[in-house]
Amino acid sequence: MSQPRPEYPRPQFQRDGWLNLNGAWNFAFDFGQSGEEYGWHENPSALDREILVPFCPESKLSGIGYTDFIPAVWYHRNFEIPAEWSNQRVILHFGAVDYDCRAWVNGKLVGRHYGGSSSFSFDITDALRSGDNQLVVCACDDVRSGIQPRGKQSDQLRSHGCLYTRTTGIWQTVWLEAVNVNHIESVRIVPDLDGTRFVLTPVIRNAVRGSTFRATLIDNGHEIAVSQVPAMSGTSLALKIDHPRLWSCTDPYLYDLRLELLKGEEVIDCVSSYAGLRKFHIEGNKFYLNNEPIFLRFVLDQGFYPDGIWTAPSDAELKADVERSQAVGFNGARLHQKVFEERFHYWADRLGYLTWGEFCDWGMNFGRIEAIHNQQREWREIVLRDLNHPSIVAWTPFNETAGAARNHTEAHRQGLQETYDLTRALDPTRPVHDVSGYVHVCTDIFTVHDYDQDPEAFRERYASVDPQHPADASIRFPELSIPYEGQPYVVDEYGGTWWMQASDSDATDREQSWGYGKRPEDIEDVYQRIEKLTHVLTSHPHIAGYTYTQLTDIEQEQNGIYTYERESKFDAERLRKAFGASAAIEKTE
Repeated sequence: MSQPRPEYPRPQFQRDGWLNLNGAWNFAFDFGQSGEEYGWHENPSALDREILVPFCPESKLSGIGYTDFIPAVWYHRNFEIPAEWSNQRVILHFGAVDYDCRAWVNGKLVGRHYGGSSSFSFDITDALRSGDNQLVVCACDDVRSGIQPRGKQSDQLRSHGCLYTRTTGIWQTVWLEAVNVNHIESVRIVPDLDGTRFVLTPVIRNAVRGSTFRATLIDNGHEIAVSQVPAMSGTSLALKIDHPRLWSCTDPYLYDLRLELLKGEEVIDCVSSYAGLRKFHIEGNKFYLNNEPIFLRFVLDQGFYPDGIWTAPSDAELKADVERSQAVGFNGARLHQKVFEERFHYWADRLGYLTWGEFCDWGMNFGRIEAIHNQQREWREIVLRDLNHPSIVAWTPFNETAGAARNHTEAHRQGLQETYDLTRALDPTRPVHDVSGYVHVCTDIFTVHDYDQDPEAFRERYASVDPQHPADASIRFPELSIPYEGQPYVVDEYGGTWWMQASDSDATDREQSWGYGKRPEDIEDVYQRIEKLTHVLTSHPHIAGYTYTQLTDIEQEQNGIYTYERESKFDAERLRKAFGASAAIEKTE
């Protein structure tokens, strides 16, 4: 069997010395959460099942497919450290583990991490021995706790409504990496289009006097700029470009970067990266990409797969989802209620596909302060991981918080304000969209969700949107939300028209399926709804973007452009004319 997901998991920060640990692991359920008392962390012989990592045990690809609630799971595998890694630090990386993860190497606890979607790592060097090493991982997961964000994972035994099959334990690549004791921990890359340069800020682990951080910018294989700073200085450096080529949706050009840590003349750490020179900003009620107005033609992408659940079966499928979206006229996506893996953002960067970085906040009880702190801690990790991607143009930490705004008014307001402030502090270069749809507390982008299937009612509702008369704009839950104040106004969920062919499924599935509005009589009715609803938004001089629901069907929710298996449901060219139509706001300069 070939190794699943063999590609390098962090393409924007890549070293040569790494080892992929995906594949067959020993596995056990721990329904009583007694594994540590049994001593499984030291003697994992009781882990008598096999699972294919990185696929969760609920998925078909894992080889297990158990979909009831799972309070805890255990994993085990052995590994050997390559001989050439001697005298280096060895880092154990996890793309994501849902939710409370502990890891032991040779019986020694090497680290613990809380959070189901963010990436993390442990330095395991001091626990290693020569020859064979034993790695044991335990993950605990309680999606009904109220303190743990779960996104669209079902809180009931079975999927229902817009909640789907759960993900427990390891669901992204596990890998080892060798680094020097003095190494580059991270590099913040800020594109400065107006100054035609990149500004880089390195973070060096164990920097020593006399060491240097050096960055080289590479254009089509040619070194075009080099700059360096003392590694201990904590200062930034700039890479100036004489004849810049911009990153855009139509020409997503990426410069290569070589990032090095030197001790004297010796290179002791080298990282390969890339960057796109682009500017995304807001002026008044408009978005601008590279100082030109742009209308956001987004699709809702929830990132579920029928065989892998939260995990794409292959890197090619991550790329293909972007291409499927672009094929029908979208220029980007809301990555809805899921933190997408770095390989997805890599393909978005390569293909010129805009996204809003979002979080899987559903499941939080705003009445419990630890829930808000858990969200903020993990959100910080996500923003810091992903902020170098040119394709990400805004941050959205919450979605549809009307219940929390009504039931926990002060906690809701404080939690959203704190998270907005945290996000702005972490990344002042992007707009922050406090909550998608409703209820807004402090936001750079004003959004509403609207699944009305009547184009005329839709048109009438948004006719009054005008930054010169903000008080007249349509607002969901105006008694709870701050008023519209002239920001970019986006209908960032609409459509969702229910459609499945009679041949798509058996009668039982058809009874359980759902979408928004009355089921259309025929496919022409679907086209008419899509075309007319979308035209209301693209033809409006003061609406800055839309998000159509959604890219694919997911389990019982049958309102995708594609089926859950990624088969086309509609004529792509006809959809492209509707979704890709020119927008009025792009013309009114």
